[in-house]
This record gives sequence, structure tokens and C-alpha cells, in this order.
Amino acid sequence: MSPRGVAIPDLRERLFAAAERVVARDGAAALTSRAITAEADCAKGVLHTHFAGLDEFVAELVLDRFARSARQAEALEAKVGQAAVADNLRDVVLALIDALPPAVVGLAMTRPAAALRTREGFQSGAPAFDAIQQAFTAYLEAERRGGRLPADADPATLALALVGTTHHLLMTRVPGRGDGAEAIVGRLLAVLLRS
Repeated sequence: MSPRGVAIPDLRERLFAAAERVVARDGAAALTSRAITAEADCAKGVLHTHFAGLDEFVAELVLDRFARSARQAEALEAKVGQAAVADNLRDVVLALIDALPPAVVGLAMTRPAAALRTREGFQSGAPAFDAIQQAFTAYLEAERRGGRLPADADPATLALALVGTTHHLLMTRVPGRGDGAEAIVGRLLAVLLRS
């Protein structure tokens, strides 16, 4: 959370969702505090009331989406022994990709101050890909213990491959071009899980 904090969680999410819509519709260059507040139907200065500036806002957006994705990955624990292992993993990977639009992640990387704030957040313990990888590993270990993965499966390596592919898709995919994320993730899981 920003040092100034956001008093109303709904407002924070409303601003984040508005920013994602602006970037998806108009591109990263169109993301301004005015564009965000107009899209969120808020007063013009509300973003600067709750965040030190646009860079802090972008960093907080990325950190929030990573935290949400880590929670989704941790929820795999409740799915041990249910549905197909590949389906459970696919659902989380696709949710992660949807939660972190490439344009938003790219925005955080191209704005040096936002990139620094994001990195500082990760260094101070905010969930990132490592938390997602740990959740995947724990889930796969439980499924192996339950006999739903081969005894010689390597959960840590499988989790690393999934997270690495997810990262690659987040950084390189262009919506509407090439194979979709679902097809790529499905093929990867078929190879990794030998199904």
C-alpha cells in the first residue's frame, strides 16, 4: 500500500480497473491521472490525494495484481485431489495472465520511477513470481503425494517451468497474434505432466 494509503479499498480498485481499461483501449501513452479519474468517474485530483503521483500509482497497481495472482495460486491448495491437475494449473496460469495485462506490466517497466517502486515493493516482501512458484510447487508436491503425479515428478522444476512460461507470455504476447495463451499453456502442461 502507498505511504499515504487509500482510505476506501473500493476506490483503489476502481482506479486500478479504470487504468487497465485506459491502457487496453488507448495504449500506455494515454495513461494520465486525468484519463484514469475520468474513466473511473472520479474527481480529477482524487488519484493525487491517495498516491504520491502516477508512478506510485502504476507501481501499486502492478504490486496489487501480483498479490491477487499469488492468492489465486495459493488457492490451489484447496484443489488437491479435485479435477484434473492440468486443469487446476491452467486455470491459475490463465488467471495470472489476465490479471497482469502486458501493457500495464510494460508501463511499469518503462517508467523508471514506477519500476523502482515496484522493485522496492518486491524487495520488501510483496508477492511476486517467487510466491506463485512456491504455491505451484506446494500444490504439485501434494498431488504427487496423493498419487496424481508420477513418483519421479519434480514439483519444483515443473513449477519453475510454469512460472517461466507465464512470465514469457506476459512480456511477449500480443493479443490477437500467434497462438493464444490458453493453447500454449495447454501444450506446456501436456508435456510437463506427461498427459
